[in-house]
Amino acid sequence: MIARLAKTLVFTLCIIALAACSSGGNASREPEASEAANANKPAATEAAPAEQRIVSTTVAITQIMDALELELVGIPTSVKTLPERYKAVKEVGNPMSPDMELVKSLRPTEVLSVTTLKVDLEPAFDAAKIDATFLDLTSLASMEDAIQSLGQKYDRTKQATQVVGKIDEQIAEISKLTEGKTKPTVLILLGVPGSYLVATEKSYIGNLVQLAGGVNIASGAKVEYLASNTEYLQQSNPDIILRAAHGMPEEVIKMFDEEFKKNDIWKHFNAVNNGRVYDLPEELFGTTANLAAAEALKSLVPMLYPEEKDAA
Repeated sequence: MIARLAKTLVFTLCIIALAACSSGGNASREPEASEAANANKPAATEAAPAEQRIVSTTVAITQIMDALELELVGIPTSVKTLPERYKAVKEVGNPMSPDMELVKSLRPTEVLSVTTLKVDLEPAFDAAKIDATFLDLTSLASMEDAIQSLGQKYDRTKQATQVVGKIDEQIAEISKLTEGKTKPTVLILLGVPGSYLVATEKSYIGNLVQLAGGVNIASGAKVEYLASNTEYLQQSNPDIILRAAHGMPEEVIKMFDEEFKKNDIWKHFNAVNNGRVYDLPEELFGTTANLAAAEALKSLVPMLYPEEKDAA
């Protein structure tokens, strides 16, 4: 009996010892497997590209991003038709007052706006702790620089070069068309519902007029727009008056018509008497540079140079 008990005890102890060895063996191998997995994990993470979550807050920027074949997680709310690529993308509000909470909820890696809105929007972005990038679209050249910069940042240099190259080709064609011609003097009025301003050569439309060969009577200014002084403008007596409607085009054009009809001073302008007052279509002549620039320049040529109407 004692002998059997002794054998049973020895057998039990052996089982316990084997179990302990087996457990110990697994414990000693687990760190090795974990280390191997961890060694591979950082390399895979480093190789994977970071997710880009870009929010565009203006129509012009949205069109540029489409041309660069970049996806967006947020787009501006606009009555204008935006690229088909973004038909299912969340709208974040008016370009001049985007919904900051909504923008933040999209967890953006970059939010894009324009420098002309920086003074108004930067405090709101800062308050919401949103790091916004303001693109300079005040001229055709600055827009091209912005496109190239975005192309480099998001690995779209090929697309950026194609977009800029196409614009440059069309500008060169227009410059050749107007080369050697007498440059007309031009007054540009930017109208918004209820009032209007004079656009200087520092403004985007002013830049287009300059590229098309026109001479802005409000040259030398350091700002984009000036308050209107009809007596001073009449003394300049421009050859051409361009009226750009912004915001509510139909309402603004009616406002311009009423102003030119009721204010007698306009009757003393050569441009009015010679029938050289033109309303610029808003879809081509925005307040910031956009991808319609080449078409806008082409439409300016017959306004500045009537003899080139057929050529343009």
